[in-house]
Amino acid sequence: MQEHTITIERLVNGGNGMGRLPDGKAIFIPFVLPGEVVRVAVREEKKRHAFGNLIEVVEANPIRIKPQCVHFQQCGGCHYQHIPYEDQIQTKRSIFREQLTRLGGIEQLPPIDCMAAKNQWHYRNTVQFHTIKKGALAFMDAANAQPFPVKECWLPMDAISTLWPQISLDEQIDIKRMEMRQNDAGDLLMVVESHGNAIPEMEIALPISVVHIDPADEVVLSGDPFLVQTMGVHQFRVSAKSFFQTNFEGATALVNTVKEITSSLGGILLDLYCGVGFFSRFLAEQFDEIVAIEQSQSACDDYLYNMREYGHFSLYQGAVEHVLPDLDIKADCVVVDPPRKGIDRHALDAIAVMRAPVVVYVSCDPSTLARDIKRFSRTGYQLKRSTIVDMFPQTHHIESVNLLKLK
Repeated sequence: MQEHTITIERLVNGGNGMGRLPDGKAIFIPFVLPGEVVRVAVREEKKRHAFGNLIEVVEANPIRIKPQCVHFQQCGGCHYQHIPYEDQIQTKRSIFREQLTRLGGIEQLPPIDCMAAKNQWHYRNTVQFHTIKKGALAFMDAANAQPFPVKECWLPMDAISTLWPQISLDEQIDIKRMEMRQNDAGDLLMVVESHGNAIPEMEIALPISVVHIDPADEVVLSGDPFLVQTMGVHQFRVSAKSFFQTNFEGATALVNTVKEITSSLGGILLDLYCGVGFFSRFLAEQFDEIVAIEQSQSACDDYLYNMREYGHFSLYQGAVEHVLPDLDIKADCVVVDPPRKGIDRHALDAIAVMRAPVVVYVSCDPSTLARDIKRFSRTGYQLKRSTIVDMFPQTHHIESVNLLKLK
């Protein structure tokens, strides 16, 4: 690989810093800071830009700090451990604004609040490990996408941090991934995923639930096939194949922000990508009717259970872009919480045709958010406010709640 010494101009969305090669081509490098002079190796070169690996920091930015984890720069899970937390927040705010301006085409940005995390470490209630032939739990190497054995991780909550070092795997065991989840009370659920359909032999000496998943089936090996997550006054059943927010503090901030934005609204709520019913449950007392759409069968089953005390909702299973265009409803408010890829174009068109006065967009990626806001703006919607909720300290991920209204 070609090596160059370059100066980092700025940090960009995705966790990289941007510099320029001698020919002027932009190159993106992880684990750097603006103004630093660094030696890099070109990993991948495209027509207009390149990607590289950091070899050495020749001249460091004065704010650079010592990372907490021995795996930092090898593991791809954290991106900002070399940055003081206050500067992480400012970096995310700056990147968020840049994405809305450049990709969203918004010349006059609305107010943008930023809610910092109280817990900058040990905040994750879910962690996924890979396995390697030596039988060790592993994370993925950021440089070559290959698994490496894990010695430590500073992001999981306490119960997970206590559990994972106790796991011992036979070298020949057929386990592709192992996910560990905990609730606020410290109850644990371990989801084991195999390549084939043979159930691995396991000895379990701890009071935890274990579910084995293969391409054809799901088998409970110990305890329950779900974990009960408590958020405020509500409890949510979350099954092994269902998603739940991975930061309790951040999830509380998200839902409180959504509740505050929608506090004066009523009528019909359309909850898209509704998952296990997180937003529906908190907004159920406020709206006369809830219409929800979710693709995952597991999440739909959990949604029905979690919403069982209410009788004023309808749940449709399927992709939002397939279901929504055929629904004849007039929503007063739309809450949309899509995956990282954002809202499907057909789903967005269906929302626009509905002409709901208010759209609350919960986003986990500012680039797809900006793209979708630009599309919404062409149909008469305007971004009125944004709130960044830092759910993932030490990483580049930016979660936000955004209010769009019809002009």
